[in-house]
Amino acid sequence: MKRLINNQLCRLCIAHFLETVREPEVLFWGMVFPVLISIGLGLAFTQTTESKFKIMLVNEYPTRLDTLLGTHGEAGKNIAVWKIEDRTLGNTVFTFERSDWHTAIIALKRGEADVIAGDSLGQMQYHFDPLNSQAQLAYTKLSTLVKSPVAGGSSHETSISPLTLKGVRYIDFLIPGLIAFGIMSDILWGISYTIIERRSQKLLRRMVATPMRKHNLLISMMFVRILMNAVDAVIIILAAWLIFGVEIQGNIGALTLLFFAGNLAFTGIAVLISTRTDKTEVGNGWINAVQMPMLILSGVFFSYRNFPEWSIGAIKMLPLTALTDGFRSIFNEGGGFIEILMPSVALTLVGVVCFAVGMKLFKWY
Repeated sequence: MKRLINNQLCRLCIAHFLETVREPEVLFWGMVFPVLISIGLGLAFTQTTESKFKIMLVNEYPTRLDTLLGTHGEAGKNIAVWKIEDRTLGNTVFTFERSDWHTAIIALKRGEADVIAGDSLGQMQYHFDPLNSQAQLAYTKLSTLVKSPVAGGSSHETSISPLTLKGVRYIDFLIPGLIAFGIMSDILWGISYTIIERRSQKLLRRMVATPMRKHNLLISMMFVRILMNAVDAVIIILAAWLIFGVEIQGNIGALTLLFFAGNLAFTGIAVLISTRTDKTEVGNGWINAVQMPMLILSGVFFSYRNFPEWSIGAIKMLPLTALTDGFRSIFNEGGGFIEILMPSVALTLVGVVCFAVGMKLFKWY
């Protein structure tokens, strides 16, 4: 009896193994795709030995720092670069950009700069969010460098002016990104996975046999997901306001318009993803293939300015990037309809085109 059970177990293992390897799509998304993601992330985050920081200069007259940049940096009209080579800890590159105070604050809100540096009565002042670890590191490295023998060993006095303005803090940067990511994630999994699962269970085939209009099914799913996303967004906004004091500084109507445009865009993408496959494993792979790169690249948790300069243009074209940047412009910069007009139109076009193509290719059974 024991031998018979072992024989059954062996044969079942062989059968399941053959069943798995005979499905190349499942094999790719389950084994090959995670390896490709790991290699891509490894190349993105381990190939550089440089720490890069962006400093905004707001002083009107030349300071000690300007003198040092003229001596050690590569100065342009409004931008200067100071590179410090270190074979042990890696190189550090400071990019200094001269601007007015308003432009510098906007750069901090967008995650495009780390520290604002100025001069007051001969004392160097550094302005940054004290809860931002990247800004703290930039300040520590820069202030140490200014006083180091490399810069002439100056004992130039410095002071820190913490920035706690609404819209400058990291939590102000994070909340709009989380709302945008929630929209994408909820729609991709709520629509794409549901459609693929119903197709695999032959439920779509049964629905087609009824008098139901095909597009009504997809529209109803979209309506429910938009309603749920609206509830989720309101809960996040209320919680962020009550706990952290996060406020919407821009136009509520513009925020609503952008919200619907983002939902429409990801609904179209979700329908396009789920047009053909009837295997949930393959569906999982497609959803992750769309979601994971945008989650990493689109600046949900940290600014996409940390990526190489040549990639920024392509990153800005991602739907999640447009939605996240639009939300942040309304939350933190007081943006209105003019600021979100282009991203709203672009997201709507993405949604309409993807939905139309998806309907043409859609397989009901």
